[in-house]
Amino acid sequence: MTAMVADSRASDGRRAADGRIGWLEKTVGGIAGSVERAIFTERHARSKGWLQRRDPRAKLAGFLAAVVAASLATSIVGLALLYAATLAAARASRVPFGFFVKRVWLGIPFFAGIVVLPSIFFVPGDRVFDLALGSVHLAPSWNGLVGAGLFVSRVGVSVSLAVLLVLTTPWASLLKSLRALHTPQVFVLVLSMTYRYIFLFLHTANGILMARKSRVVGRTSGVEQRRWITGTMGNLMSRSFKMSNDVYAAMLARGFTGELRVYSDFRMRPADWAGLAGALAVSLAAVLVSGVRG
Repeated sequence: MTAMVADSRASDGRRAADGRIGWLEKTVGGIAGSVERAIFTERHARSKGWLQRRDPRAKLAGFLAAVVAASLATSIVGLALLYAATLAAARASRVPFGFFVKRVWLGIPFFAGIVVLPSIFFVPGDRVFDLALGSVHLAPSWNGLVGAGLFVSRVGVSVSLAVLLVLTTPWASLLKSLRALHTPQVFVLVLSMTYRYIFLFLHTANGILMARKSRVVGRTSGVEQRRWITGTMGNLMSRSFKMSNDVYAAMLARGFTGELRVYSDFRMRPADWAGLAGALAVSLAAVLVSGVRG
């Protein structure tokens, strides 16, 4: 048994050193994971939660007001109020708490922190410390750290609102709500086609990778792998151009006039108006609290 385990580990090491099998498996796994997450999101949008029962137009208007309030908030207290309301809405909408929080905060602090990191050294104010590295002095200021924390919090709250909106609203209903708020038709159409064809091309790339994996026996050199990757990228781009022309011609043949149509009627009910009023009230309170404390 020990010898078999050792042989298996040695085989895994050879496969990882080869790079071909490990890289393909990771790529295919990433593509499959993206598709599964998209399906998981749509399943949440069709569940029986509090936000799922609200009119999409009311949800969109309320979330837009909350995002504007997050951009206007000048204190952590106001942002904390908005984020607490967002978490409460997510809980009432039966969105898994860990899934929702991790989806936002695992990436936001890293990317937003990279953007704002240089500012903490150039904003005037009392210095936290002064570290001399030769002729360079690293001296972050308290004002810079507070501003960086406020920026990261603002981005996190805004992204949390956007993620919750997408999680609890079917994509077609969200696009129709954009048109109801007089969003330009071209923007909505491009957004719709982009969303759909991202997953279509992911599926195509997945098929290409699986086909290569099933036909390649033995090791391949790095030059051959790079040549295959570049050739596949060109092939996929060529397919995308041809498919766009074919799809557009098929849409015109079926009577497409440029207007997005959804087979569902929106109707504002008292609960929808109440939810919209609550979102506006929380957004206004967040701005007012930030102004008072600022």
